[in-house]
Amino acid sequence: MSLDQLTASVREKVAGGGIDESVKFDLGEDGVIFVQGSDVTNEDAEADCTIKMSASDLGDLLSGDLDPTGAFMGGKMQVEGDMSVAMKLGSVV
Repeated sequence: MSLDQLTASVREKVAGGGIDESVKFDLGEDGVIFVQGSDVTNEDAEADCTIKMSASDLGDLLSGDLDPTGAFMGGKMQVEGDMSVAMKLGSVV
């Protein structure tokens, strides 16, 4: 999935209401997705929680093929910052 496709997918997931805190998906060379409530951009801004993972793994996470807990425990996802924000995000994606 391209960055644009991933961004659109995240935007769709949070359209009904995201979380109050900010989250940044750091996809390395593929770019970033910044989420604040239901606003989703590709701006590289400071966030309450940064989730580092590959674009491929994020695509699998958004499609339901990858469990968030399994991704974290398996090392496919690294969380920096407020872990409770990442837990809240799990209910959205």
